[in-house]
Amino acid sequence: MHILSIALGGAIGATLRYIVSGAAYDRFGTDFPYGTLAVNVIGCSLIGFLSYAFGESVVSPNTRALILTGGLGAFTTFSTYGLESVYLWRDGEMQTALMNILANNVIGILFVAAGLVLARFVLAQMR
Repeated sequence: MHILSIALGGAIGATLRYIVSGAAYDRFGTDFPYGTLAVNVIGCSLIGFLSYAFGESVVSPNTRALILTGGLGAFTTFSTYGLESVYLWRDGEMQTALMNILANNVIGILFVAAGLVLARFVLAQMR
């Protein structure tokens, strides 16, 4: 059951990644990897929030696997971000490559922290 939960979460996460990434590119253009940045920032926020929230409640291992491992694992795109950064660098777009690396790392980590803080606040309000 655990493997099936991860697989189902992965299917959902990959589909959402495609939708969100495409929407970001449609909105902001393709001169910067906006789609990858969008899913990484959203995914970092969600993993921060949900990991805290799940730690405060009883969540089954299958639910945790479905959402965190499968869903967010397929939704976030760290490997794609790495590939895009290498291609940008290779194509002589050093400034854009460095901006992509900094944005995904710095903003991603900040949004993990923000997700944790938000979850702590929301759960405190619910008590």
